[in-house]
Amino acid sequence: MNQQRRLKQQIENQVKRIKKADRERPNLLSQTAYIGTLGLVMVLPIIGGAYLGHWLDSIMPGYSMCWTLSLLFAGIVVGMFNVYFLIQNK
Repeated sequence: MNQQRRLKQQIENQVKRIKKADRERPNLLSQTAYIGTLGLVMVLPIIGGAYLGHWLDSIMPGYSMCWTLSLLFAGIVVGMFNVYFLIQNK
């Protein structure tokens, strides 16, 4: 009798875990929002770095792309770190 109760309790616990996992499974909308967020945290630093670099190059005498390229590369690095940390925190 004791084994039957224990077996019944184990089965009930497994059913509860399965139902909980089914409720917490991500749906299409949440996955789409997550992918969109990943895209934004990657692209925004790149665009910001390129824009800031272009602005700095425009106020410097003479034409140079030094700031644009440097800050574009820095934006790529920052964007990659943002994506990495966002994935790690999920």
